[in-house]
Amino acid sequence: MAALPDEQRKALIQAAFEGKSEFSYSPYSKFRVGAALLASDGTIVKGANIENASYGGTICAERTAIVKSASEGNRSFAALAVVTDVKSAISPCGLCRQVIREFCAQDMPILLVPADYPINQDSGDAGKGSVKQTSIGELLPDSFGPEDLELPRGTI
Repeated sequence: MAALPDEQRKALIQAAFEGKSEFSYSPYSKFRVGAALLASDGTIVKGANIENASYGGTICAERTAIVKSASEGNRSFAALAVVTDVKSAISPCGLCRQVIREFCAQDMPILLVPADYPINQDSGDAGKGSVKQTSIGELLPDSFGPEDLELPRGTI
């Protein structure tokens, strides 16, 4: 898994916090989530969870960022950061993992950022305040992706 340069990492995490604080619409769950997606061209796209009274109409922050970017024609990504109000790193839900798998390389860095990260500034502590770096390959092992649709099929 590639390491992000410190400047990009900080900008991505800051954008995820801004997405959560400025744009999250979570009147039902009160569970704010922000995401920031780093496109391969260096553009950062913010996302926030947007809830709906019909819960099935809710869209998570990670999918918001990916859909915003993909709908504008940018489908090449370098990293993703996700932040909530919880003081530990929270992982994307199953549906978000599958959407991330669709658009992102299996080893692309995904930064799971605890709510108290700015206080501790990645102190190296494995507990509160430290960013967990992972990838979709780790979060969704043995996954199904676009390349699987190209596999030969047997006859019935």
